[in-house]
Amino acid sequence: MTGFPGFLLRRFIGAAVTLLALSVIIYAVFYTAPGDVAQITCGPRCSPAQVQQVAGQLRLDDPLYVRYWDFLQGIFVGQDYSTGTGTEHCDAPCLGISYQSDQQVTALITAKLPVTGSLALGAMVLWLVLGVGAGVLSAWRRGRISERVLTAVTLAGTATPVFVIGLLLMIVVCGQLQWLPFPQYVPFADDPTQWAWNLLLPWLSLALIEAAKYARLTRSSMLETLADDHVRTFRAYGVGERSIVGKHALRGAVAPVIALTANDFGSMFGGAVLSETLFGLPGLGRELVHAVKVVDLPVVVGMVMVTGFFVVLANAVADVLYAVADRRVVLS
Repeated sequence: MTGFPGFLLRRFIGAAVTLLALSVIIYAVFYTAPGDVAQITCGPRCSPAQVQQVAGQLRLDDPLYVRYWDFLQGIFVGQDYSTGTGTEHCDAPCLGISYQSDQQVTALITAKLPVTGSLALGAMVLWLVLGVGAGVLSAWRRGRISERVLTAVTLAGTATPVFVIGLLLMIVVCGQLQWLPFPQYVPFADDPTQWAWNLLLPWLSLALIEAAKYARLTRSSMLETLADDHVRTFRAYGVGERSIVGKHALRGAVAPVIALTANDFGSMFGGAVLSETLFGLPGLGRELVHAVKVVDLPVVVGMVMVTGFFVVLANAVADVLYAVADRRVVLS
C-alpha cells in the first residue's frame, strides 16, 4: 500500500509495536523491583502464613511471563480474579485489580481521566495561543523594545517552577483580588461554565510555563525561515511583510510546534502531578503518586500504560498532521 493510506498503516503498526514493547518494559520493571509486595499489601502485623496467603491470592508466586500473559489477555478479552471468597470478572480492557482498594484499575483510571484530560486540554489551548503568538510577535518585531520585553518574559517563564506561579496566582487572584474561586473540579457535563471558571487558574499556571518554551521555539523557527532565499525573493517582488510572516514564515514554524505539542500533551497525563496536588484536583498524576507510595503495582502499571498510550497516540496524530502540512513526509 502506497501514498497516504500506506503512510497511515505504517504509523498505526509502528504505534502498536511501540505500545507492546512499552507494556513489556513497564511490567518487567515494576514487577521485578525489589520489595515484598505481599507484606506491604497485607500490612506490618500480618503473620508469615497470612503474607503467604496474600501472595497466593495476588499470584505473586507465578512466573513473571505467566502474569504478563494474563495481563495482556485481560486487556483484550478480560480476566477473572480471586477475591479470597469468590471470583470477580473484570471486563476488557482490564488492567488488573488494585491491591489496596480492590477496585478495578480501569474503572479507577476512567474516574480520574476527565480531570487530567480537562487540565491538559485547556492548558494546551492556552499555551499554544500565548506561546505561538508571542513567538510570532517577537520574530516580527526583532530588534525592537517589544521583542526584548517578550524575550525577557519568556526567559522568566522558563526559569520559574509551576508551583511558584500557581501559588502566586492563588494568593493574588483568589485570595487578595478574589477574581476567581479557589479551584475545585466541576464535571463539564454538570456545569460547563463552572468547569472552565474553576480550571482557569490551573490552566494559566501550566500554560505560562509551557508558553515560554513555545515562544522561543516559534521565534527561532520563524527567524530561520525569514532568512531563507525564497523570503528575500518575496520581498524583492514587493510582497508585504505581514503576508510574508503570516503565510510563509509561520508555516515553517508549524512543524516543530506540532511535534513538541504532541509530546507535551501526552506527557501531561502522567506529569501534571504538581499542578493537581497544588490545586487539589483529583486527577491521574495525584493518584499515581499515591499508588507508588503504597506499592499498588496494578494501579502504577495501569496508569503508566495509559500515560504511555496517550504519548504514543499524540505522536501518531502529530505525524499525520505533519504529513498533512508537508507532503514530502508521506513519501519519505
